[in-house]
Amino acid sequence: MGPRIGPAGEGPQVPDKETKATMGTENTPGGKASPDPQDVRPSVFHNIKLFVLCHSLLQLAQLMISGYLKSSISTVEKRFGLSSQTSGLLVSFNEVGNTALIVFVSYFGSRVHRPRMIGYGAILVALAGLLMTLPHFISEPYRYDNTSPEDMPQDFKASLCLPTTSAPARTHSNGNCSSYTETRHLSVVGIMFVAQTLLGVGGVPIQPFGISYIDDFAHNSNSPLYLGILFAVTMMGPGLAFGLGSLMLRLYVDINQMPEGGISLTIKDPRWVGAWWLGFLIAAGSVALAAIPYFFFPKEMPKEKHELQFRRKVLAVTDSPARKGKDSPSKQSPGESTKKQDGLVQIAPNLTVIQFIKVFPRVLLQTLRHPIFLLVVLSQVCLSSMAAGMATFLPKFLERQFSITASYANLLIGCLSFPSVIVGIVVGGVLVKRLHLGPVGCGALCLLGMLLCLFFSLPLFFIGCPSHQIAGITHQTSAQPGPELFPSCMEVCSCPSDGFNPVCDPSTRVEYITPCHAGCSSRVVQDALDKSQVFYTNCSCVAEGNPVMAGSCDSTCSHLVVPFLLLVSLGSALACLTHTPSFMLILRGVKKEDKTLAVGIQFMFLRILAWMPSPVIHGSAIDTTCVHWALSCGRRAVCRYYNNDLLRNRFIGLQFFFKTGSVICFALVLAILRQQDKEARTKESRSSPAVEQQLLVSGPGKKPEDSRV
Repeated sequence: MGPRIGPAGEGPQVPDKETKATMGTENTPGGKASPDPQDVRPSVFHNIKLFVLCHSLLQLAQLMISGYLKSSISTVEKRFGLSSQTSGLLVSFNEVGNTALIVFVSYFGSRVHRPRMIGYGAILVALAGLLMTLPHFISEPYRYDNTSPEDMPQDFKASLCLPTTSAPARTHSNGNCSSYTETRHLSVVGIMFVAQTLLGVGGVPIQPFGISYIDDFAHNSNSPLYLGILFAVTMMGPGLAFGLGSLMLRLYVDINQMPEGGISLTIKDPRWVGAWWLGFLIAAGSVALAAIPYFFFPKEMPKEKHELQFRRKVLAVTDSPARKGKDSPSKQSPGESTKKQDGLVQIAPNLTVIQFIKVFPRVLLQTLRHPIFLLVVLSQVCLSSMAAGMATFLPKFLERQFSITASYANLLIGCLSFPSVIVGIVVGGVLVKRLHLGPVGCGALCLLGMLLCLFFSLPLFFIGCPSHQIAGITHQTSAQPGPELFPSCMEVCSCPSDGFNPVCDPSTRVEYITPCHAGCSSRVVQDALDKSQVFYTNCSCVAEGNPVMAGSCDSTCSHLVVPFLLLVSLGSALACLTHTPSFMLILRGVKKEDKTLAVGIQFMFLRILAWMPSPVIHGSAIDTTCVHWALSCGRRAVCRYYNNDLLRNRFIGLQFFFKTGSVICFALVLAILRQQDKEARTKESRSSPAVEQQLLVSGPGKKPEDSRV
């Protein structure tokens, strides 16, 4: 590999003062250290291996903090009364901050002190994580019933059927609705949106600068190994985020300010809210600790020892042919120098910001003219849209569909889904390398993987639980349904309209949203060895006045969650088979000098067209399946009950739609590749490696060396 061409005035062979101190043994004859006193100072941070270790840990912590919100999305919705559309928009704001600045990373390039910029970005990520916890500390303690915090031990009385004369006492919760309350709610939600935006902004320099730094100063043969280690460790971040969410959501949300009488909730109660904020504190602390070493790494460090010797030999070989037949051996002809500079599209570091902004649209349109590049990016947009929606709302979907706790849902996803993603990516890379797949082979592997993924998605439409029978909502207890929401048997009760304390009639498996709506007027606690069971009696709306149990009715098909998630994990692994071959198609589908820009454009499109809108689309689809909304000051807040059949069909249907789009794009890619291969074989009586590498490059009269890697 030839020498890396840097910006004007920045030859990689001319180290700066900071680098010379660590290159003393290389710059002196015989390899002896120079007498410069700077050479005796510690150089532990002038080691690319240490940088790879630190960057792996930092990206692991960064993905853990950015993925933690997805593990606790349903808990945040219940705590602050958010719809799925709003929570999806909240997740998308992480990408807003990232996308707004990622384009300028290619402009700054090596002009800045990359390790310090990574450190500053990591500190901003840690501060954003702390900002995400602020709504917990400035909000009032969580009230899972319609009583004041001072009356927490007597919460059960607010849910009983009381005479209508007590109705004024019921309305005190609505009396708390004021402009101050609404303003405080908007402020809390606004803080979370700002924090998510800062999370995205802080993450901008971390991955691009880290990868380029490793590639610049690692040995050429070691760079792929280092990047492989980096990606392997990084991929564990989302899995750790869901594992952390599983642990934190077992703790009560107000664990730092528990009421004196304790709480009467269990983790299986639908009103349970876990300590979502505690995970952000832990993840933010991890990012802050991982950011410290970056302020000690140099702006530039020497290549690894073998690389320095290797590059000298290469330069000696590559410079000699250029000097043959020239009158002045030490100088290059102006024509050759101009030609070399004109061949580089990545001259952004030599441009001003205004010039970079002006030239970017033209280069973008020129890159999008490659049909293979455009189709592969569109297929990746479909896959990323599927992944973004699944990662954001799969925990909530499992909770609602199979009536399991948020903690258990996160545990299953962290143990099954994310490991399958890693396996799929690794297997795809191994297949490309072992089978020596060319462009046509990569296209065929992508299409095969997506077809199998689509096939294993079909059973998901039929694996699920039916909707609970909710009195007055999905189940009418009276023979003649009326226009009212709830049956007439509880008209004598002054039931709160926004109450939520579900009880279950075990004989009919009908659920009531409060004991009051079941017409129950008394409460009985039966103590057992391990736990106590609460019953409500004297229920006028229950057949034969049978007592009802506190809590939602148990699902009869919760055991189906494991086979459901196994199929989801298998489909994810098959979809991830396309990761490496599709990336190879992009690298081989554009000219050599356009590769860096093409990859940047690819990630920009994935953020704008997939990771930003997909959570909002999935959240809006989920909201359309709601059958009973909680009200907060007259506005819709969190959804209490969903139509499970509609929820399953629309959520899985969206996933199926995006997978189908990816299959269509890969089919078109394979058709174009085969057509190009057929045309090349008719033109050339014999095939050559140069022709094989040039198949994806569009444009007439293209020389083989233009597409050579």
